Amino acid sequence: MKIIVPMAGRGSRLRPHTLTVPKPLIPVAGKSIVHRLVEDIAKILKEPIEEVAFILGDQAFFGQDLVESLEELAGSLGAKASIYRQDLPLGTGHAIMCAKDSLSGPAVIAYADTLIRADFELDPAADAVIWVKQVDQPEAFGVVKLNANNEIIELVEKPKDFVSDLAVIGIYYFKEVGDLKKELQGVLDNNIQNGGEYQINDGIKAMMANGKIFKTGSVDEWMDCGNKDVTVETNTRMLGFLHNDGEHLVDYDVTLENSTIIPPCYIGENVVLKNATVGPNVSLGKGTRVENSTIKNSLIQTNSHIKNADLNNAMIGNHVSYDGKFTSISIGDYSVLE
Repeated sequence: MKIIVPMAGRGSRLRPHTLTVPKPLIPVAGKSIVHRLVEDIAKILKEPIEEVAFILGDQAFFGQDLVESLEELAGSLGAKASIYRQDLPLGTGHAIMCAKDSLSGPAVIAYADTLIRADFELDPAADAVIWVKQVDQPEAFGVVKLNANNEIIELVEKPKDFVSDLAVIGIYYFKEVGDLKKELQGVLDNNIQNGGEYQINDGIKAMMANGKIFKTGSVDEWMDCGNKDVTVETNTRMLGFLHNDGEHLVDYDVTLENSTIIPPCYIGENVVLKNATVGPNVSLGKGTRVENSTIKNSLIQTNSHIKNADLNNAMIGNHVSYDGKFTSISIGDYSVLE
């Protein structure tokens, strides 16, 4: 089994955090989005992963540190890491075809801006599976249309009239991903574009037209990391899941001086808390120091210094110095507010 991970976008909706760090590397509950996504998919598949192929953007932004991190991630699964580049943002179908040398055999394709919780078996009768989640407002999503046999027969983007309430979440399984490769090559050769881009949906629709059977896979939880507010919410939800799973989330090296931690919280190594109340639903990256502050429902990355703060629904980057009374804030890396 292979996992294909397109992650070339810069994440403009999550600025200022993604001005210096690609969105898939933003941590949620102490681990980057892409690490959590790939590890969770590997758990769901319950079979050996032979290769993880990552499609990155330009080397100036998606640099060598990221490549080494992704190689480590693949290695932790016993898999080979393959690194590809999408130099121009020409759509999801184009991104996948940048990894065409890896497009053979069974594979999962997953976009690295979402997290899931799921436990199910792949349908052996299906040529492909599209993971979906039941939603309250299907008109805001791309949805699937099913026939009487619960096979997917159509993909509809943001339907004005009700089609179904099963939203496509951006994770796909192909029994033979070479079939998708063939159809996407046709999309590129015939310059089939939607919104000025080459889309995976056009390859999928061509597979359906050729008689391939698509089924749905349902997830229990679907968590977005599109902007600051939903990323903080996803951090909260993930902390709750990990706490209920019994994971140890507070590093043994944390220094507590007249301070309280209210779980669930993720507290990284070498964190110092002085005259502070932290939690619930807070993630503090390694090397962060918090003084004379109350923090809840917030995500703070590594090596930051927080003083005299009352934070709720806040997201703070790496190496930040913050001293103030703002509450619901979003501060990128290397900022100083005093």
